Amino acid sequence: MASRLLANLIVMGSGIMARALVQAYRQALANASRNGVAHEAVQNIRRASKTMAEPEARQILGVTEHSSWEDILQKYDNLFEQNAKNGSFYLQSKVHRAKECLEAVHRSNTQGTENQ
Repeated sequence: MASRLLANLIVMGSGIMARALVQAYRQALANASRNGVAHEAVQNIRRASKTMAEPEARQILGVTEHSSWEDILQKYDNLFEQNAKNGSFYLQSKVHRAKECLEAVHRSNTQGTENQ
């Protein structure tokens, strides 16, 4: 008898807690959309997903438009290693993204000259 009563209390209590949790989640979503937090988070995701522009990549690596690919790789290796030892992960990722951007430009330039 006591075990049945205890089981009923546990089942009823968990049902009440589940409904309260769902209601709190809905309220949190409503508050976030009312305050613009959700919109700001989406904007931040969109900004972060944009690719780096070539001038920014050149500025990060400290190379010019006329630098050779070997110079770019040398600058990349130097900056990447410096940030790996005593720099920040953020700067290291910026250096890596800059190299990826310039690598894409280099590939397109190389393919353009091969096709001519």
